[in-house]
Amino acid sequence: MPRLAVALRALALPVAALLAVAPSAPAQAKPEPKAPKEFVALSDVDPTILQEIRYFTPHNFTGEPVDGYRRPMCILTRPAAVALHRAQRQLLRRGYTLKVYDCYRPQRAVNDFVEWAKDLGDQRMKGEFYPEVDKTRLFEDGYIAEKSGHSRGSTMDLTIARLPALPTRPYVPGEQLVPCYAAKKDRFPDNSVDMGTGYDCFDTLSHTLDPRIKGVQRANRLLLKGTLEKLGFVNLAEEWWHYTYKPELFPDTYFDFPVSRRSLTG
Repeated sequence: MPRLAVALRALALPVAALLAVAPSAPAQAKPEPKAPKEFVALSDVDPTILQEIRYFTPHNFTGEPVDGYRRPMCILTRPAAVALHRAQRQLLRRGYTLKVYDCYRPQRAVNDFVEWAKDLGDQRMKGEFYPEVDKTRLFEDGYIAEKSGHSRGSTMDLTIARLPALPTRPYVPGEQLVPCYAAKKDRFPDNSVDMGTGYDCFDTLSHTLDPRIKGVQRANRLLLKGTLEKLGFVNLAEEWWHYTYKPELFPDTYFDFPVSRRSLTG
């Protein structure tokens, strides 16, 4: 064999060995899904509506920030956001403001709820959000489901606050919990009006027209309900805070783009 061929062969052997043990190139990250152009940030439509996006924080029934919430912002389909703007104009004239707790919710967040509900050992937030409900019944009683109307983009959780609405303090993980149906002065502080329970209270007292809710608390619920229903919103009877704008732009689609400004394509 010629000397040059022998030399090249000898050089090729260690190079081949190095290639065999060299790490492969990292797999290219899958791009995040984007929102259709019909989705908008509520703050771009009406910056006066207060936002306290609970699932971005640990102050929710899971005790952790929820998967998919990259920013504490409300994203909705444009018709739903515009309808909320109209409701806000009416309430501002009466000295109130809307306040949203949750709007569009990605499917990955719903999946996060489902996995949390299956973990019966994690009951750190029971004392506030579901003090009278056994965690084994969350699916059966309808508090947790594998699909949510929020993921279609026209559903939101909201309340009313009287102006001027001072900011509320943040929740400190591990602090003592108070039942969500306790008197407002004893519950975790919220700058909203008294609706009889706190937000995301897993209890029949959260039913919008529960007869045990009377006086000012009932009047507050009816103010929210009456204002929104005249503009095309439909309330979920089991949750005083839950409304869907009809007709929905995407009645059969459950989106999974993250809650972030970057998700918006418009």
